[in-house]
Amino acid sequence: MAISRCNKCGNVVEHEREFVGTSIVCQCGAGTTVYDTVYFVNKLSEMYFALRKEFNALNPDSSTPNQTQFKNYGESIDLHNSDSLSSQEQHAPIVQWFKSKNIIATASINAVDTTGFFDEAAVAIGSNYELLSEVCERIRYAQLKEYTSNLIYLDKKSNEDAKTIEAFVQQLYEHSLIARCISNKKEKSIRVVLQNAPSVRRFFAGDWLEWFALMVGLRVCQERKIKFSCARNMTITFSNSENRELDVFFLINYSQPIYIECKSGDFRQELDKYVALRKRLAIDQRYFILCVADLEEESCKGMTAMYGMTFVNTQTLGPHLTTLF
Repeated sequence: MAISRCNKCGNVVEHEREFVGTSIVCQCGAGTTVYDTVYFVNKLSEMYFALRKEFNALNPDSSTPNQTQFKNYGESIDLHNSDSLSSQEQHAPIVQWFKSKNIIATASINAVDTTGFFDEAAVAIGSNYELLSEVCERIRYAQLKEYTSNLIYLDKKSNEDAKTIEAFVQQLYEHSLIARCISNKKEKSIRVVLQNAPSVRRFFAGDWLEWFALMVGLRVCQERKIKFSCARNMTITFSNSENRELDVFFLINYSQPIYIECKSGDFRQELDKYVALRKRLAIDQRYFILCVADLEEESCKGMTAMYGMTFVNTQTLGPHLTTLF
């Protein structure tokens, strides 16, 4: 079949195929061309998708298909005790955002399940990193050396700091992140007996900082009542088959990406890699964040100015995220 549509009055008429390419006179008197039906429909589709792309660019919130199905998780959940974030639905806006850049995103669905105790321990560490980082390091070192236990010394701590450390170690025990804790009042020390579960080993080896960054971001989203999608330990694959793992990723209001790379050890040899990644993802430097646990605030400011990314530590991550929202 063939079809014609008058540009003046909008009248649509079907014709036999032998009229394809000819000009006819519409009922309104205007001239119009007869097209093959498939050709005509394809042209209409091209126009539709071009207009939809332009509309989405002007209205970012409308670019995520079926966006209304994604609820505002932050308003309705207990951040420290919920598995509602660990779903394909919750991760879908992030997957779609990467797809729009021809990047395949593979979400680690259970990596944002907060029904366990990693998140609570991580918040305790990050909120008092100067004091509690020593406990983490003693445990990490013992795990690395395949020791079964290690000592936490309190003899040089103030009474207040000693009580804080004791309470934290007790919390680790109650949450099964260590197998036992044995307090020696006379020698002012605590012996921690280690857990060997792989997830626990990864936590003290550095995963705690990812959990901390995730929970800080969730808290800010909840306080500001912002719609979001979040992911942790997500893998992305570029068109050249190169894979990268992203520590913590938020998509605010389903349009604004925030990436947080977490570092609790040496990071300087990898700076060029992160500079290149920021450019490839086209994320504004304020939203591309390196959270380095032990980096001094003055150094954070200096490196931010030098490298075109935002450097923060455990104390400045929350305030910086608050400014973004």
